[in-house]
Amino acid sequence: MSKVEDFEELRPLLFSIAYRILGSVSEAEDAVQETWLRFDASATRPTSAKAFLSTAVTRISIDVLRSARVRREEYVGPWFPEPLLSDPYQDPARSAELADSVSMAALLLMERLSPLERAVFLLREVFAFGFDEIASAVGRSEAACRQLLVRARRHMEAGRPRFAADSRERRELATRFFDALMNGDVGGLREMLAADAQLVGDSGGKAPQLANAVVGAEKVARVLGAAFPWLLRIDVTFEPSEVNGQPGAVFRDRDGRVLHALVLDVLDGRVQTVRGVINPDKLGHLGPVADAWAIDREVKRARRGMSRG
Repeated sequence: MSKVEDFEELRPLLFSIAYRILGSVSEAEDAVQETWLRFDASATRPTSAKAFLSTAVTRISIDVLRSARVRREEYVGPWFPEPLLSDPYQDPARSAELADSVSMAALLLMERLSPLERAVFLLREVFAFGFDEIASAVGRSEAACRQLLVRARRHMEAGRPRFAADSRERRELATRFFDALMNGDVGGLREMLAADAQLVGDSGGKAPQLANAVVGAEKVARVLGAAFPWLLRIDVTFEPSEVNGQPGAVFRDRDGRVLHALVLDVLDGRVQTVRGVINPDKLGHLGPVADAWAIDREVKRARRGMSRG
């Protein structure tokens, strides 16, 4: 095969590695593009295209993550990964690991790891690379990589949630949840929420905040039930969709522009966490982005008009 064919065959794997390290679709795409440039510029044909490309994309992603960590320390409010609607890399033998590792809960948990720990953990636990391949990819000895993996596993197991509900059960719950959401059915929402459910939004200070962290089924149900029916009144629509492998939805304004994405963490038949990604900088890969401030003003006008009526 030609270099281009080698690269295109491995592109889904490279993106999936980069996205899980970085939590950003745009940065992962940039890392994959930089990987291609290095591959194309290499004077000799590597013995293994997979080894060369996975090493390159891992090292590039580690470097990007180190600089991103500094920016995230200054981020306004909670930081969430960019929503991913579909993972291009599929491997039936690793489907459970791939699905679990792309959830927002897992990606946020991986923020506790150092960039090297994160890369080693993902290459071994998710993509099943051998320790010789991992050592080459991160530039450490196999023994050092084994130690990095031990530390990463310890961090992950300490806080790892398990979303064990089967996909059909989660979809059915999500359908009922979004119906109740748009109907303002506070009682119906409350029944589907865990007692200690949380509602958290990531606006980055660049859009009206969905809510500061709200905790407790009653409070979360009331905030959601009060806010979302007003979006329907001004022709906001939503498309149920898997978001980072979990049930969710993408909301759009009347012109089809992306307003925000919601994702539900489901465990034991209840919604544990509702996360909203509202920062417009994190939504551009889903399509043209709505003016969330304008939507907020329109909702407020509609409310004032209703109260006067």
